[in-house]
Formats: sequence, structure tokens, C-alpha cells
Amino acid sequence: MNDTDEKVNKTDASPNDNKQAVKSRVVIRLDAVESAKKSSDAPKKDEPDFDPGFKILHEDNHIIVVVKPQDVPTQEDISRDSDLLSMIKSYLVKKYNKPGNAYVGLLHRLDRPTGGVMVFAKTSKAAGRLSEQIRDGEVDKTYCAVTVGRPNRTGRVEHYLEKNEKTNTVLIAPSTLEGVKRAVSDIAVLDEKDGLSFVKVDLITGRSHQARVQLNALGAPIVGDGKYAADKLVKSPHLALWAYRLSFSHPVTGDIMTFLAQPPDEFPWNLFDIDSLVNSPRPTDRGYNR
Repeated sequence: MNDTDEKVNKTDASPNDNKQAVKSRVVIRLDAVESAKKSSDAPKKDEPDFDPGFKILHEDNHIIVVVKPQDVPTQEDISRDSDLLSMIKSYLVKKYNKPGNAYVGLLHRLDRPTGGVMVFAKTSKAAGRLSEQIRDGEVDKTYCAVTVGRPNRTGRVEHYLEKNEKTNTVLIAPSTLEGVKRAVSDIAVLDEKDGLSFVKVDLITGRSHQARVQLNALGAPIVGDGKYAADKLVKSPHLALWAYRLSFSHPVTGDIMTFLAQPPDEFPWNLFDIDSLVNSPRPTDRGYNR
């Protein structure tokens, strides 16, 4: 089904009530959000007058959806560098003048060098419902990457991965080895140019370094991946891996929400038509994209 404003009507549980619950399909694009902000010189009354350090795609009482900057940890790590989770908490404290700390539920992670769309919960209720969706495989996470060469297999690929916690690296391992985790992805090549491939990766499972390790195992390491590319390394400003699409059901309204954000306009992304990734309608339904 396409990402449109299609509505699905459901009959209310009460037989004496003629009201119908409306389930909407909402698409929010980073480029549409940014263009809407540029159309007005004055900030909106519900927007902060400070730079939070990240881009916000959507925020309501239950969730906040942001674009994670590359080379920023999702949460605090041994480096003690500024991390996204702490940045969001700080943003909420400042925006709402909270006297103490703000609750932010961490639901999933992106590797430090990977950027793209992430959702965080603002209430424990929302965190529980979204975590259940993730466990049940009902949250769609789609990445794009630029690889050195073409993967020698596309479509559904499966490997077993073993993580070395000391070196923070992941290796392909036999399925019989104790502690390994099954990793499954759907891989498609969208375009090829100058010995590089523009690749879409749908993660069926969500293992650490999954896309990086699987693409490298298929003979096509990601551009800029100094950890796994070895002698095939092609340098770039950042790792050419980006979480460009995230789709889930809103934990309270039940709306099917899809968020899209293009990777940065820099090498190697600028060799390809990255706008094609977000070539979807721009709905204004229910006010999510005002």
C-alpha cells in the first residue's frame, strides 16, 4: 500500500454510538517540514527559541520523532560525548520549563556514525506500546547506503552474527556457534555509478552493525566504513549509511505514521538521486505537518 492519506474506518465498539474511529495514514517528510519553517520568518508559538542540536520531524504529547545527527551517540557511552538521548531530555526541560529531568523512552538505537530517523517516547505508556510493536516486528526501518561495488546477492539475505564487546566489532559466524544472533535483511540496488552502488536495506531484524556487516560480507562494504571495509575503503565525510524511513502505529491514536528524511547532500550521496527516497505525497491531514 502506498504512503498516502488513506483513511480506514472502523465501527465503534458501542452499538449505541454511531461515531466511527478514523485511522489515518500520515506521511511526514523532512524536506516538507523544513520548507514549512522557512515559509514563516517568525517561530511558531509551540517551537523553542533555541537550537536543540537536532531536527524535529514530529512531536506530540506521547512521542517525539527526530533526525539523529551522524557521529553522535544515541545514548551516553564511554566517550562521554554529547548524546542524542540527553539532548532530547535537555530540549524538553527547556521547552516546557520542567523543574527536574524529563522522561524520554529510548526504543531503538542507531550506531554512532549512522544518522537518520528515530522515535522516542515521552511517556511510559507510549514506550511500552512502541516497544511491543518493535518486538512484534511491526515497526518498519529502512536504510539506504552507498557501497563500494555491487552486492553479490540481493533480495532476502541471512547471516549469523557474533559481537566482540571488547573491540565493538561484529563478525559473520556459524549458526551453530553459541551466542550468535540471526540477522535478516532485504537488499535492493537502486542505482550504480563510478564503481559505487546506491542500495536500499530493509532490516527484518535489528542487530548491532547489521547492515554494515552484511553488505561487507556480500563483497560491497559501505563507503566510509573504516571498521569493516579494510582495503576496499573509500573515504567520505561520514559513513554512507542512513536510516531514511521509519513507519509505525502511533501508540495512542493508532495512526499509521511514516517519517522520511534524505541523507546529507555530500559525497557519495550527491552522486545519486537521493530525493527519490522521499518521493511521497505531503499530507496535511490531522495537522501533523503544519
